[in-house]
Amino acid sequence: MLQKQIHRARTLWLTGILHAFTHLYQVALLPLYLRIQQDLKLSSVEQATLLVTVLGFAYFIPSYPLGTLADRLSRKKLLALGLVINSVGYIGLSTAPNYATALVFAAIAGFGGSFYHPAATALVAGLFPEARGRALGLLGIGASAGFCLGPLYAGWRAVAAQSWRVPVFELGVLGLLAAGLFAWLAQEEPSISAQFALSTATAKGLRFDFLLFPAPVLWALFLGASFSLSLRDFAGSAMATSTSLFLQNAHGFTPQSAGLSIGGIFLASAISNPIFGHLSDRGRIRWGTSLLIMAALLINVFPRVPVRSMNIVLLIYGFFFLASYPITEAAVMESVPDSVRGRVFGLFITVGGLVGNLSHWLVGSWIRKLGIGASQAANYLPLYASLSLLVFMSLAGLPFLDALRKRQPLPSHQGRVNAISVLNMPEAP
Repeated sequence: MLQKQIHRARTLWLTGILHAFTHLYQVALLPLYLRIQQDLKLSSVEQATLLVTVLGFAYFIPSYPLGTLADRLSRKKLLALGLVINSVGYIGLSTAPNYATALVFAAIAGFGGSFYHPAATALVAGLFPEARGRALGLLGIGASAGFCLGPLYAGWRAVAAQSWRVPVFELGVLGLLAAGLFAWLAQEEPSISAQFALSTATAKGLRFDFLLFPAPVLWALFLGASFSLSLRDFAGSAMATSTSLFLQNAHGFTPQSAGLSIGGIFLASAISNPIFGHLSDRGRIRWGTSLLIMAALLINVFPRVPVRSMNIVLLIYGFFFLASYPITEAAVMESVPDSVRGRVFGLFITVGGLVGNLSHWLVGSWIRKLGIGASQAANYLPLYASLSLLVFMSLAGLPFLDALRKRQPLPSHQGRVNAISVLNMPEAP
């Protein structure tokens, strides 16, 4: 038993390291835009930012098919392979001779990153069935580290080496080393393919084999939860972009000082993720609702406080807001059988990721329309009030997930689909 616990803990922390690299690669290019523009002789900085946009869409669009693979193949092997592809994309990007090649390697890097969440979330949920919230909260520390360290390392090394290519290459090599370490030391889970074959063979008479949900009401609950929580994702992404522009346009922050302010959001989540993830194991809806209400209030308060207090508000906002993610991820995992968790989570983050990524462009467009009014702090109040409202609206997703969990036919203790529970499933009230 002790040996099993050691193996599980080691796998959890190794998966957290992969989590750090996954999100590090998403943000490491942010401070390098101008140097990329100069080096590749681009006509505008928008072409440089498009590299991150391409990486982001390549990251989210394949999530469902990769979730399908995570339900049928070794999740450990998929995680290692994904980081290898992600790292190779970064190494290729560092050597790109022109813009077209850079776009291709950015897409390759994003595709590699898409392997992570469907496989990792299902893997950790399966390894820690008694404490999923706590385990996913600890896993979230990796994301916090990646979001913080990516831009800091890339910016520092680019200045020291006088080239944006050096940190991109070095981060790619480090990713390859991390993938090898994970493949060597992480615990292989019980055969997913065997579990999948057993559950689908048992349920064929119930038309359940390749469907995520065996009844329309379950689809409605899942899609309701996915869309509702995508409003949270939209608000969170918009908060980062709008705050960067707000601090620089209205309060004279430099890019470096604005970056440090935004970095504080992710730094605080390294503390709150495991704390609230653990507490949520005794009440997902209660804790998730409390965190999002606090985050919504702080979004609205942020532009109204004195400048000297804004970093503190951002720190507290990140402490509450980002801690909601391991809670909702645990709720999603508990809502469906293990045999479909990869696909369900893949579809869940596809909805949230695509909706959330729209926020950067929409916020930029909104601020552009302010014209010279962008320098007036009062003009940003409606924007932050709207983002606060979106977070309040996203609260509907938690009851949807709870209802899905209660209605979903889960496997019996023998690992088979409980046919009686499917046939006797209650109708929607």
